[in-house]
Amino acid sequence: MTPNSPVPLYEPGFASDPHAAYERMRTTHGPLVPVELSPGIPATLVIGYYQARRILADPMRFPADPRTWQQQVPASFPVRPMMEWRPNALRSSGAEHARYRAANTSAINAVDQHQLLTTVEKIASGTIADFRTAGRADLLTQYAWPIAFRVLSALLGCPNETGSRIADGMARIFNATDADRGNQILAQAVAELVTLRQGHPADDITSRLLAHPAHLSNEEIAHQLVTLYGAGIEPLTNLIANTLLKILSDADFAAAVHAGQSTVRDALDIVLYTDPPLANYCITYPPYPTDIDGVLLPTHQPVVISMAACNNDPALRGTSGDFSGNRAHLSWSNGPHACPARPHAYLIAETAISYLLDALPEIDLAVPATELRWRPGPFHRALETLPAFFPPAR
Repeated sequence: MTPNSPVPLYEPGFASDPHAAYERMRTTHGPLVPVELSPGIPATLVIGYYQARRILADPMRFPADPRTWQQQVPASFPVRPMMEWRPNALRSSGAEHARYRAANTSAINAVDQHQLLTTVEKIASGTIADFRTAGRADLLTQYAWPIAFRVLSALLGCPNETGSRIADGMARIFNATDADRGNQILAQAVAELVTLRQGHPADDITSRLLAHPAHLSNEEIAHQLVTLYGAGIEPLTNLIANTLLKILSDADFAAAVHAGQSTVRDALDIVLYTDPPLANYCITYPPYPTDIDGVLLPTHQPVVISMAACNNDPALRGTSGDFSGNRAHLSWSNGPHACPARPHAYLIAETAISYLLDALPEIDLAVPATELRWRPGPFHRALETLPAFFPPAR
């Protein structure tokens, strides 16, 4: 690797050991790294914690609107659906961002936390019942994903069939393989959900978006739902799975959890700090050449925040390795685009993991953690499978 050569984030080697790659980047490039998100798509990856905080807090110099950038990127490019402009809070700036953000936070904050807890417990119970007599399960596809999918569908008032197509589209986009087709599947299914709730409003996030005083159009509501699904299925699934991996592969930590000396919330914080499920994202597009610590970032070229690398920046971590209860990480983003559903994600993940450990206290990994494989892709930190075994119920 030479100082000027971009680091490819799309190769399987990066997915298998990203933290080693971040350390090499830090040595070779410093806090701002030239990368390729897919072949022919250059970007700057921010791996310095304090540089990332400044960028995230400066929407004037680092707006989230990619429309100029995407004019030069064909729709067929695999990362474009994860990055392209949509009329929603994630991809807007200024007054439009404020309008979309207000509608989203209002709809999300109206979720009844007690009812959400009951919903997660009910879904977790039914999901475990599907495999507990077998004595084996893939905790990713048979537990974490069904919970994230079913809970989010309940929150958004989405029928299972429509939700399945939305999840399929999101998975294709995150994998950056069949992303263009995934975008088409996603757009059609989300539009159907908006039409359904327009005719049959209920106590759900989609209906509240439709009724919000911001008077969002059907297209605008559909794109708010794209963001909610994007944040609510893949990252939440991987947060649950990666935290289960932490508990099941770290014998000392597992013993502390079972003894009540550490909590599932501690495990979630450790994973969010050290190995977050959405590793590289929070993308901005500077409208003119912008200097950060002597590095000139090109006009309209993506600037990607590496939450995983920034959280592990030696300048932040110092000599302490205790992350439990520490909320200084960037895994929920920061600034005007910080995740508005953080309490809900914590509740869902913590409840799902606690319920599984209580229901199957003797559960263990079916293979050594070193044999697990990670899905390639520049944005996520996602296992392919998480096989486990336990005494089968009669």
